[in-house]
Amino acid sequence: MTTNKQTVTTYMEGFRKSDHAQILSCLTDDVVWEMPGAFHLEGKKAFDGEIENPAFSGSPTITHVRLVEEDNIVIAEGKVQGQFKNGDIMNAVFCDVFHFEGGKIKKLTSYVMQV
Repeated sequence: MTTNKQTVTTYMEGFRKSDHAQILSCLTDDVVWEMPGAFHLEGKKAFDGEIENPAFSGSPTITHVRLVEEDNIVIAEGKVQGQFKNGDIMNAVFCDVFHFEGGKIKKLTSYVMQV
């Protein structure tokens, strides 16, 4: 497994445990995270605030199906499940596009669709 793919794996493991330090260790200080149509965040502090979204309860279940790498970009495809605080369940598929700089995630674009 390449270094960049290992970083994505470490990042996802951090989300599975809601481990802020583990997730943030994978990011550049000026990281950008966007989910088209939902949000655009800049910097680690903003990113940290979204790790445990206040609408959700507990940690998500994340399964990545595929990691593909070319140059400094890793694309992760998978499934995510989580529980909203109101009791509803999120059952979605995702495609995350990770841009790397210096071995860390510089930009993340997340495409998520409820199924």
